Amino acid sequence: MSSGKPPYVCPVIFAATLDNFFRRMLHNREIILKPYISRGMRVLDLGCGPGFFTSVLAKLAGEEGRVVAADIQQGMLDRMLAAVRKNGFEGRVEAHLCGSDSVGVPGKFDFILAFWMVHEVPSRERLFEELRTLINADGRILIVEPKFHVTGRAFRTMLSQVESAGLKIIDTPKVPLSRTLLLSV
Repeated sequence: MSSGKPPYVCPVIFAATLDNFFRRMLHNREIILKPYISRGMRVLDLGCGPGFFTSVLAKLAGEEGRVVAADIQQGMLDRMLAAVRKNGFEGRVEAHLCGSDSVGVPGKFDFILAFWMVHEVPSRERLFEELRTLINADGRILIVEPKFHVTGRAFRTMLSQVESAGLKIIDTPKVPLSRTLLLSV
């Protein structure tokens, strides 16, 4: 999946395309996330963008839970924080600006969500190795990739990269217009 050139990262000016009425109709966030999130969990929303999933993750994790919303663009984090404040979850969510070559967030997580963002990462191998170090022993990682950006062949390459990093594929849940992996260590 690496082409040698830097991957395209959706710029902040297109943030509205990531959180709008049509996307909400296509991806029912609670239905997608509810099977994986319990009250009190520590959750990483990796590549959170404008926060399409962040407030729902905070709601499902409850007052006892915490969500770290991470992105490589400060502008996306600013939009996410505005949405979180609007929804009343600011005490449950922490913003984290990722480095250019690592997530760089401390601690372990019970659940990691990487929704429509892995294809934007220049070294998926390095990302998967880092995710393995960030997930608790009984935690889960949900990777969801858009079919219109990630071909079946590219996704099969990703499968071998995941396994090479020491992650186990435990399911491939159905998400509209997407290719998915549910992972564990």
